[in-house]
Amino acid sequence: MKKLAFIFIIIALGRIASAQQLPIYSQYLYNKFLINPAHAGSDGYTSINLTAREQWVGYSGAPRTYSLSWQTRLLKKQFNIKLKSSNRTTYRPKTDGRVGLGAYIFSDRNGLIQRTGFQATYAYHMWIQPQTQLSLGLAVTGYHFIINANETSFQDPNEPWLTDNLRRGVFVPDADFGIYLLNNKFDLGFSAQQLFGAAAKIGDYAYRNFHMDRHFYMFGSYYIGLGSKAELEPSILGKMSEALMPQADIGLTYIYDQSLWSGLTYRTGGGVIANIRFKYVPKHTEKTAMFFGYAVDFTLNQIQRVTYGTHELTFAVKFGDSSRKYRWLDRY
Repeated sequence: MKKLAFIFIIIALGRIASAQQLPIYSQYLYNKFLINPAHAGSDGYTSINLTAREQWVGYSGAPRTYSLSWQTRLLKKQFNIKLKSSNRTTYRPKTDGRVGLGAYIFSDRNGLIQRTGFQATYAYHMWIQPQTQLSLGLAVTGYHFIINANETSFQDPNEPWLTDNLRRGVFVPDADFGIYLLNNKFDLGFSAQQLFGAAAKIGDYAYRNFHMDRHFYMFGSYYIGLGSKAELEPSILGKMSEALMPQADIGLTYIYDQSLWSGLTYRTGGGVIANIRFKYVPKHTEKTAMFFGYAVDFTLNQIQRVTYGTHELTFAVKFGDSSRKYRWLDRY
């Protein structure tokens, strides 16, 4: 029974740590695809995003997340994106190019619990007004869940299900769903993740009681022009699950010339996030843009005293970053 209690403690710690079963991101504003599958291909570009997040640096067993995502729009013809005088992009409706695709792989470790998996996404985009796009997205996900406790043997003749097969882990298929509304002045989104709650599992019977709560996200932002090049973007993200209290991120981002972003976010429950991002366009490759981002989280509770904060780095490449797309994007 001692080992059985040990396993329950491991699982409880994995759930309690930052009250998270799914990864938490601080720079979702720049890659909403990570929290909403309907975002895949919504802007008409092809982009690749890499994210590395170290939570509570210096604290043993703290959450650590890495993800690599890709998304695109299947275009029959050029997808017209016209620059306004404010240098913001507006979207001209087309009858083709409605399909977006996306995928990402991730590794998320929280204490002794580790999830490694993938997501494949299909999104459908439609124009409901001249400058308003409604997107629906459905994603198929799959991940390997395992308890990493190499120093302990789980063999116990008094507990037949508590065996070393726990080390093999279990594969869990699941699904996500999202809705995304995009306009040149605002965007709104809703998504639901882990729809099946890990009801289906492929692996040893030792994981028969494993369960994941459904998670829900609601996001919104609005653009306020400050002149020909500068903007402010207030935003809010609401998060909740079936078992945990709702949490909100309330942020304000300053944008200059669509090339520099700097913002502050307050996370309910005790946290402040500072982030910065800039755009770089290599010479002779004006249709390709690179983006570099950094965020640091400060926790407003006692754990901040024994850590060096939470740090998140992002790197992104966007292809076809102009009104003219690469011809290989026009393949459908």
